[in-house]
Amino acid sequence: MAALTPLTVAIGSADARTDIANPIAQSSEIPAALPVDPAGLIQLIGSAARYSKPALQTVARFVVPGDQWDSFNEIITHESNWQVFAINPTSGAYGLAQALPAHKMFSEGPDWMFNPLTQIRWAYRYMVARYGSPNAAWDFWQAHNWY
Repeated sequence: MAALTPLTVAIGSADARTDIANPIAQSSEIPAALPVDPAGLIQLIGSAARYSKPALQTVARFVVPGDQWDSFNEIITHESNWQVFAINPTSGAYGLAQALPAHKMFSEGPDWMFNPLTQIRWAYRYMVARYGSPNAAWDFWQAHNWY
């Protein structure tokens, strides 16, 4: 198999794609660009395993910095157990990160309802924007049982 390189798209510019070696710097800052399809993994995973927890976690590792991974994983596991189509019947929260209202994930892409990568990217950016990092979001989650 040929070497795979993640593609990125600059935020606010759906056509500005470039190859990069490290899609996300090892920091908690909101990056200027996030992977569109890290290493083509969504296509490589295949339809049968496409939305399995291990497959989604593999994709998410291309978006979330290593020092933030454990916290990100804990939040998504607690919120949806990595179920892309998870819906809270009481609140209407939706997706991997249980966005409320669900449609705010549209800010990351029009395919937010069914594309796990869009949901992962949105979740990471949300945690950084609201709490400073997934680690800080997990600290909040543990104290309040929500984030």
